[in-house]
Amino acid sequence: MTIMTDTDISAAARLLIQLRKNGETITALPPHYRPQDLETAFAIQQCVVQQMPMKTDGWKCGMPVEGKWVAAPISGDTIFRHTHRCPVWSCDGTVPVEPEIALMLAHDLPPRSTPYTPAEVDAAIADTHLALELIGSRYSHPQQMHFPDHLADSLLNQGLLLGPAIAAESAALPEQFMIEIHIEGQPPLILPGQHPDRNPRLPLYWLAEFLRQKNIGLSAGQIIITGSYAGSPSVPLNLPVEIRFGALGTISALFESRSSTCSTHSRP
Repeated sequence: MTIMTDTDISAAARLLIQLRKNGETITALPPHYRPQDLETAFAIQQCVVQQMPMKTDGWKCGMPVEGKWVAAPISGDTIFRHTHRCPVWSCDGTVPVEPEIALMLAHDLPPRSTPYTPAEVDAAIADTHLALELIGSRYSHPQQMHFPDHLADSLLNQGLLLGPAIAAESAALPEQFMIEIHIEGQPPLILPGQHPDRNPRLPLYWLAEFLRQKNIGLSAGQIIITGSYAGSPSVPLNLPVEIRFGALGTISALFESRSSTCSTHSRP
């Protein structure tokens, strides 16, 4: 296995930034820039944050499994609040969205020498919201890529649409509910909704500890999403969309294209 240098990591980050800014895709990073392990992939991901520079106003996370760290920053300029109009990158007139519960932090969880307890993390949560993660990859065929490729590229995240606030206590959230997707002029799509870890706060507990070990903190005002309740259904652009989270509430959205063209490059 080739060990990537700091120069290689920086170059890989610059390429991902270029693709992200332009809404372009690539078949894969060049072999000498492609991460082969989780540590290198996370280093590229964090180098993207440092180089843009983008303010990390959120994180996506999930409970880890062997060979996977489910942790990626969400840039503040891709989080849409107090609006139903949402610009996205799209090559086929649709965008995959993930119905999620978002946890907003009231105060910092800075790096420290001792682990955070679940009670401390719970005390840091200010508000709970409905949310839609906006899915988009910098790879033209993401299903063919390995997990480190995705980790370097922020795990297919292209943004977040923040919906209304709901009951703050996790105990108040039902374990299961129906996700209803209503699109103007189309039959409704009804999906069974359940968090992959049942409790949407569990991945946040893991993330706080994972980042602490990396000497990275969480900050007041950041928004944390922890897993989709119903996969990644695609919805069309330029048509009103309403997504109902059972009795919890509804997100209304109109997704609009950020670009009329899509480019794929085999090499940078």
